[in-house]
Amino acid sequence: MDRRTTSALLALLVVPALLTGCETGTGAKGKGESGAAGADAKAGSALAAVDALTVKGRAPKTGYDRGRFGTAWADTDSNRCPTRDDILKRDLKDVTYQGGDCRVASGTLAPDPYTGKEVTFRRGRSQVDIDHLVALSDAWQKGAFQWEPGKRIAFANDPLNLLAVDAGPNRGKGDGDTATWLPPNKAYRCTYVAGQVAVKKKYGVWVTGAERDAMKKVLTTCPDEKLPSGPAPTVAPPRFHAR
Repeated sequence: MDRRTTSALLALLVVPALLTGCETGTGAKGKGESGAAGADAKAGSALAAVDALTVKGRAPKTGYDRGRFGTAWADTDSNRCPTRDDILKRDLKDVTYQGGDCRVASGTLAPDPYTGKEVTFRRGRSQVDIDHLVALSDAWQKGAFQWEPGKRIAFANDPLNLLAVDAGPNRGKGDGDTATWLPPNKAYRCTYVAGQVAVKKKYGVWVTGAERDAMKKVLTTCPDEKLPSGPAPTVAPPRFHAR
């Protein structure tokens, strides 16, 4: 074969590759590459929202005090009921009241989201707590120490961040995040973690790397879990004050 024929054959091989945009020796992207990144995270899902959270290390707990988030259960929505009673009314069944329709006297968690069991509420000797999904201390160490008091008060009383639960596991949780504590009731974990993601996204509370990974580990088992939302403003009315 002479030199002219050889050159012509090489041209026939190269030109189709150029036209199709392929590169010699390059195959399709694997699942771990950018073309498939986040394929399971659907728009509007809690899993997709995890990637919108800022990742930083935990700041010191120095300066934290419950009073930094205002008086407990302030009536920030101005409905003349303390926030605690608002959540009890929302989450309990068979509710009874003392002197009107605000002060909850009794009711039942059926079921309690953290254990899956039924828990009875009786004012004064209750086994029901109102949990902050994102604990105040956890928020303090992940950005809240920088906030204005009005934002901290709103955070502490936002229904999006509050849940009536069995007192036992709640007190065992302390200020744990997703990396260090999850509800014993495995069937509730997706809803629980989605709630934490929603609160942290709404208020700009950051997460640690371990926390982000733990959130994704839970939520990849339920990629359709929606990101919850709530209408409460992120700043409390100016009549409320904190330390």
